[in-house]
Amino acid sequence: MAVAALPGWAEEDAAAALAPFRAGCEALARRDPAESLGGAGETASRAGDWAAACAEAAALPPGSERDFLERRFRPVPLGTGLLTGYYEPLLSGRLTPDAAHPTPLRGPPPSLDALPAPLPDRAAIEAGALDGLAPHLAYADPVEAFFLQIQGSGRVVLEGGGLLRLLYAGKNGHPYRAIGRLLIERGAIPREAMSMQAIRAWLAAAPPAEAAALLRENPSYVFFRREDALRPDQGPPGTLGVPLTPGRSLAVDPAFVPLGAPVWLLARETLDGAPIRRLVQAQDTGGAIKGAARADLFQGWGEAAAARAGVMREQAAMWVLLPRELP
Repeated sequence: MAVAALPGWAEEDAAAALAPFRAGCEALARRDPAESLGGAGETASRAGDWAAACAEAAALPPGSERDFLERRFRPVPLGTGLLTGYYEPLLSGRLTPDAAHPTPLRGPPPSLDALPAPLPDRAAIEAGALDGLAPHLAYADPVEAFFLQIQGSGRVVLEGGGLLRLLYAGKNGHPYRAIGRLLIERGAIPREAMSMQAIRAWLAAAPPAEAAALLRENPSYVFFRREDALRPDQGPPGTLGVPLTPGRSLAVDPAFVPLGAPVWLLARETLDGAPIRRLVQAQDTGGAIKGAARADLFQGWGEAAAARAGVMREQAAMWVLLPRELP
């Protein structure tokens, strides 16, 4: 199959698609050419496999992007699987706790070697198991703090208008347990109505102790670090090491899809039904992203991104694009 034969390819904005690919190339250039990027079998890839295509992409004259993509790559089908969405939360926070912002957003303990592995679970950490070891970077509402951990990074708006960017810095080693699934199993929310927004509504309506108990049933806990160098128009860096691009960056399972590879995505937006026929870039990973055709689309930051990401749960067809051997 050729790139030009991909369903919906003729309508793609090739120039917009190539910008995040070029950003990924800069990250790949800093890696050892022999370093594995992931993938398996036909999709297995190393950093050096992309050097020629990246060099050509960097020197392309405007208007030649479509020809480059069609000539330089070959699609490999990944199958059909679940597409969800994620985003960078924007939440209120404080540098000292108050009644509305009691929950610490913690940095990692300074020396993981001296601590047990895995670290204490969420309930134990919130009860003080890492007090004095994991620094408090800011404070937030408990539900907002929980969803910040689910998304992995966020923008904390401080009193007076200051902005604190927090990025993923590690986790406690316990498995992620989806509280949405627990609410479905308990009959609290119908499966067909499940979304991030539905979970938030349930938590807001529940007695505080009951809501807190549900959050503690997810034993996984995420630590953060401050990042002061990012511009407001830049997304958080993904696993590949480049800022994520709204609508163009994808979290994948690197056991099947190499980081840095373009992926053709055929799906729709759950919120409004708009078709998604788009070239995206495998630039991130996630604890819940497992399988060849399982992916998470980065939607951006702010309320609109949260609205799209929170309800996204679609079947999607995917193809990974790999460099061709050119004569």
